[in-house]
Amino acid sequence: MSDKAPWITYRPALKVLDCTVRDGGLVNAHRFGDDFVRAVYDACIAAGVDYMEIGYKNSKKTFPVEKFGPWRHCDEADLRRVVGDHDAEKTGLKLAAMADAGKSDWETDIVPAADSPLSMIRVAFYAHQVSEAVDMIRRSAELGYETTANLMAVSNITETEIDTVLEAIADTPASTMVIVDSFGHLYREQIDRLYHKYAAALEGTGKEIGIHAHNNLQLAFANTIEAIILGCNRVDSTIYGFGRGAGNCHTELLLGFLRNPKFDVRPIIEVIQHHMLALRREIEWGPLLPYNITGQLNQHPRSAIEWREGPTPDDFLGFYDKVVSEV
Repeated sequence: MSDKAPWITYRPALKVLDCTVRDGGLVNAHRFGDDFVRAVYDACIAAGVDYMEIGYKNSKKTFPVEKFGPWRHCDEADLRRVVGDHDAEKTGLKLAAMADAGKSDWETDIVPAADSPLSMIRVAFYAHQVSEAVDMIRRSAELGYETTANLMAVSNITETEIDTVLEAIADTPASTMVIVDSFGHLYREQIDRLYHKYAAALEGTGKEIGIHAHNNLQLAFANTIEAIILGCNRVDSTIYGFGRGAGNCHTELLLGFLRNPKFDVRPIIEVIQHHMLALRREIEWGPLLPYNITGQLNQHPRSAIEWREGPTPDDFLGFYDKVVSEV
């Protein structure tokens, strides 16, 4: 097919993962009702989305059930209560959960894939946790799951640390290595550099490169497009950009950009209409000025979140002066 106007064609190898419930759940401690999770699930199927990340597989000791909703733990009973006897082949949708290094009882809580509706375990880790991440990836693959490696806060570590992580992940069965812009700090040029670094380190392994972009600088969608142009075949998004702080790349924008006729944005808009607008009246997310500031400073958005929950949430100048003085 001609490459003279690639924006009117599509790449069949490119897969979309919607992480609305998992990433958005960081806003409300994953206390979603079953009807919300089911609505997102149904919409992902109807829209032709390839993967839905339905929550975390994290420890109940670290995240006790009295403080966190069921999608922080994704017990099999909770999964089946919402998705029933989910069949990835019939629905075209694979279900995923994220397991954090240092926060997951992965040796006991991840059951064989044959006994779970889940098809994928996404292993999230910081650079200093790479050894545990490798063990998690190998264990999950042995249990029959597709796996990914999600190195977090990549904008805040050294080149040597990135190289060491890539060398360790290259020898694992992970299908995908994800560029994760945890702080929403990266610009297009940095996405380019990281993509080429990841691709070179993983050449010959058969691994795909993925992108998970946060919207602190209102670049999540643009950076995702850039990653796609470079060759990323695994891309993350959330419906209406739902996510902690500034949120994420929007699923509804991404599906429209991709041009693949299998995607149908209408079911996603239906979820926005019937669920997200009501949530937006209760919960704040999106690229507000405090999140813009932390993104520019390459900081975790927790300070901005705390400020927005404090006594003077709209004192943007006060927040700016505070965080800049602490740099």
